[in-house]
Amino acid sequence: MEEYILQHIDEEPELLQKLNRDVHVNLLRPRMLSGHWQGRALKMFCRMIQPERVLEIGTYAGYSALCMAEALDDDAVLHTIEINDELEDFISGYFRQSEHGHKIKLHIGDAFDIVPGIDESFDLVFIDGDKRKYVEYFELVFDQVVPGGFIIADNTLWDGKILEQPHQNDRQTDGILRFNDMIARNPEIEKIILPLRDGMTIIHKVKS
Repeated sequence: MEEYILQHIDEEPELLQKLNRDVHVNLLRPRMLSGHWQGRALKMFCRMIQPERVLEIGTYAGYSALCMAEALDDDAVLHTIEINDELEDFISGYFRQSEHGHKIKLHIGDAFDIVPGIDESFDLVFIDGDKRKYVEYFELVFDQVVPGGFIIADNTLWDGKILEQPHQNDRQTDGILRFNDMIARNPEIEKIILPLRDGMTIIHKVKS
């Protein structure tokens, strides 16, 4: 089914094909890459939402940031945060190669240190960082999301582990479960989970 979908959606841009190959050859945990299907979905969400200010927590190799940047207006800004400073040169190199790279501001460090220092309100936040901290990420960014804005959280079906009793000390699965339960109970938002790859939760901050 996934192969059929990939054959019938927009093609993966050449630079992203190169990035995809580079990640699989040179980086650890290439499965963390958003990839073709999810990348085109993120671009489409940005087409629909038309955000002027975007925040991404968890850059990894920069694939998802480049996908979202494709759909942003030239004067829009995407702030993306990566905690692993060893990836900075890799990420920056691909941002420089992209015609959309000028829309992206890369921050290296801990999101909990960086986000409070970004004096912006966000139309869209994409959460794809440490799964153990999804609840805390949500609480960190929620007040900076404009009324009517969106939060997208990745990996919320977590390979189906959310249907099982977590193994002892499996803090990542526990973090996703805590997040999903919190989101389900929150009256300030509308939410839906899409079974796209490893699950994506689309959250709409209801206007007061």
